[in-house]
Amino acid sequence: MAEFTMELNDEQKEVRDWLHGFAADVIRPAAAEWDEREETPWPVIQEAAKVGIYSLDFYAQQYFDPTGLGIPMAMEELFWGDAGIALSIVGTGLAAVGVLANGTEEQIGTWIPQMYGDVDDVKVAAFCSSEPDAGSDVASMRTRAVYDEAKDEWVINGTKTWATNGGIANVHVVVACVDPELGSKGHASFIVPPGTPGLAQGQKFKKHGIRASHTAEVILDGVRVPGSCLLGGKEKLDERLARAREKARTGGERVKNAAMATFEASRPAVGAMAVGTARAAYEVALDYAKTREQFGRPIIDNQGVAFQLADMRTQIDAARLLVWRASWMAVNGKPFTAAEGSMSKLFASETAKKVTAQAIQILGGNGYTREYPVERMHRDSAIYTIFEGTSEIQRLVIARTLSGMPIR
Repeated sequence: MAEFTMELNDEQKEVRDWLHGFAADVIRPAAAEWDEREETPWPVIQEAAKVGIYSLDFYAQQYFDPTGLGIPMAMEELFWGDAGIALSIVGTGLAAVGVLANGTEEQIGTWIPQMYGDVDDVKVAAFCSSEPDAGSDVASMRTRAVYDEAKDEWVINGTKTWATNGGIANVHVVVACVDPELGSKGHASFIVPPGTPGLAQGQKFKKHGIRASHTAEVILDGVRVPGSCLLGGKEKLDERLARAREKARTGGERVKNAAMATFEASRPAVGAMAVGTARAAYEVALDYAKTREQFGRPIIDNQGVAFQLADMRTQIDAARLLVWRASWMAVNGKPFTAAEGSMSKLFASETAKKVTAQAIQILGGNGYTREYPVERMHRDSAIYTIFEGTSEIQRLVIARTLSGMPIR
C-alpha cells in the first residue's frame, strides 16, 4: 500500500507538466470556438490520441497509479484547459470505469480497447444510467433487461438521458433493471456493441455549459445483446440477486447496484475536474487583479479584492486535498467510512461554482462578456453540482454514512 503524500514524484510531475502543456497549447486556444459550435471537438480528440492522452494505455497508467493521484492530477490539468473539451476527451472514461468496476477480465480486455479505437480511427464510449424519470432516484429506473434463455441473449428496452457521447459512441454501457421487485438492487450493466439494431440517439441537448461535450438521449427498442455482454456474467448476477432477495426478506448486508459502483469510483475524479475549472478561473482573476488599475492603483491593492482571492485559493487547495485523500483511499482499498468520495465531490463542485462566480465579480463587466474565459468557466462549473450525483445527493450519502440512519 502506497503511503499518502501531498508531494508528486518526479514521474508524476513530468506527466502533469506534459498535460498542462497540452491543455495550454491545444485545448485552451480551441475552447471558445467549440463552446460556440456546441459540437464534439473531434480534431482535438484526435490530437489527444496522437500524443497518447486519449488512449487506453494512458488511462490505465493513471488509473493504476498506486498513489491514487494519477487520475485526479490528469483531470485537473485537462479541465484547467477547458471543461467542455476535456469532458469530450475523458468522457469515455466513465464507460471504461463501468466495465472495470463490474466486468470480468475478459470483458475488460475485449471492450475497453474498442471504446477508444486507435490514432487513425478514434472512437468514444457512453455510460447510460440516468432516465427521464430516474436521475437521482435510481430505484425508479424503467429500462428493462429480460433474459432470453433459449438464445442466451438479453433484450433491453427503455430510454436513457443525459448520456455523454450517447448515440455517437462506438460502445454503450447501459444500466438496466433485471428484477423490478428489488429496486436499485435489481440493476445490472450491459455492453451494447457497435452497430447493434434497436439502439438510436434521441434528443441532443443544448446545454448551459460544457457545450463541446455531446449529451443526448439513447433509445433502446428491442435491443438484443449476447449473454456475454452482461458485465460480470450471469452466475455472478444470480448470486448478487439472491443475496439481495435474502436481504429484503431478513435484512442483512448492503448490496451495491451496478450504477452506484461506477459512481463511487468516479466521484473523486469529478471533484478533480471541478478543481481544474476553479483553478483556471482563479488564475485569470489573479492576473487581472494585478494588472487592472482603478483609482490609480491595481485593484488587488484593495482588501475587498485581495481577500476574495485569498479565500478562492484556500478553497481550491482544500478541495484538492479532499480529492487526493479520497483517490488515495480508493486505490488502496480503504473503505469510505465517512463517505470521503462524496465529500470530495461535494466540496470541490461547490467550490468551482463559488470561485468562478467570484472571478466574474473581480473582472466586473469584462467578466460578464465572452471576451474573457471566466464567463464560460462559470457556465461550465454548474454541471459539477449536478452530474454523477447532485450536491443534495452527496449530502444525503454523507449524512446516511455518518449516522447509519435511512435519512430521506
